[in-house]
Amino acid sequence: MLLPHDVLAVACGSLVGFSLALVGGGGSIIAMPLLLYVVGLKDPHLAIGTSALAVSLNAFANLIPHARAGHVRWRIAFAFAAAGVIGAYLGSSLGKIIDGRRLLILFALLMLAIAALMLRGRHRYDSASQPRRHMFQRLGAIGFGAGGLAGFFGIGGGFLIVPGLLFGSGISILEAVGTSLFCVGAFGMTAALNYALSGWVAWPVAWEFVAGGIAGGWLGSWGAHKLASMRGALSMLFALVIVAVAIGML
Repeated sequence: MLLPHDVLAVACGSLVGFSLALVGGGGSIIAMPLLLYVVGLKDPHLAIGTSALAVSLNAFANLIPHARAGHVRWRIAFAFAAAGVIGAYLGSSLGKIIDGRRLLILFALLMLAIAALMLRGRHRYDSASQPRRHMFQRLGAIGFGAGGLAGFFGIGGGFLIVPGLLFGSGISILEAVGTSLFCVGAFGMTAALNYALSGWVAWPVAWEFVAGGIAGGWLGSWGAHKLASMRGALSMLFALVIVAVAIGML
């Protein structure tokens, strides 16, 4: 029989998975606050390590329907992730030595910055453009930076990966969303393993998060295709939610 605590973890995981699959990001930025303030984990580092693992596994699971639909550009995904995992390892190593309260303040400020980018419409792209010159060098540089930030905060980094893929390669928004899930999974897993070495992963909660995330993610993947024309409005609505959560954290 599931306890209320377990139900909360599954429900929160469903919300994270739904967002990851629908807009290619955003879910991971609310995973840590959900673990702290809804599920009830007390240590910010424990919440970061747990959210990194859960978001990573959710991203890999939700990658499957996008891959089947042909929305994943694998060469671009590998190029972006190869540099990003190095950044994620360095970023997560730095995050582990930062005081938990300061980390929460920095995380809340990051949420506000992400919301501002979303409200400015950075995620609104309708079709593919021509491939960029020096594409793989550009993708590597962007991937390293995105991975470092993702590792530091224990997030997937989809809010950086999706526009980074669009800017670096010129693929369509739907391809960027699908491709980003591979990178989100790689960055999150790197950070999670680093935190696990220090004992900062709540394994039972992580598995419950993943179970809920798979269900929510499959629904989000279906919605990503059906609601492609509304993604700008959805991003704006989600940005407002992020602002509210960040203000509450501060």
